[in-house]
Amino acid sequence: MTSELVSPRKRDEKPARELSPEQAAAAAMVAEARARGLALTGPDGLLKLFTKNVLETALNEEMTEHLGHEKRQADPSRESTNVRNGSRPKTVLSDAAGEVRIDVPRDRESTFEPQIVKKRQRRLADVDEIVLSLYAKGMTTGESAP
Repeated sequence: MTSELVSPRKRDEKPARELSPEQAAAAAMVAEARARGLALTGPDGLLKLFTKNVLETALNEEMTEHLGHEKRQADPSRESTNVRNGSRPKTVLSDAAGEVRIDVPRDRESTFEPQIVKKRQRRLADVDEIVLSLYAKGMTTGESAP
């Protein structure tokens, strides 16, 4: 008695089209939004949440680099007295997510110059592609939370 392997694809079906990393990320985000009962876009959509988390994480990393130490990890014997000094809210406009409210970190001496969302910048140019790229590389919304 011989056994035949059954192909998961029927003869008449076309082979699946290979997706780009951005397309795969978008498909995964849609699936995650459905699983969580969220809309992809809109006021509480997954894309807005993910954009907010990525931006705030990047801004906090920029602040860490600027100050030279992690949050609450300043060496008491350091020369500089500059430390984190809370944050300020800012609303930015994204083509994909709409208005996104983010918290921008501040430093006591006001010398921090953020790069991903510059001072007085309101419109995000290439951030949508960055967010999808990070998601495509495996970063989840939980990992991107500050």
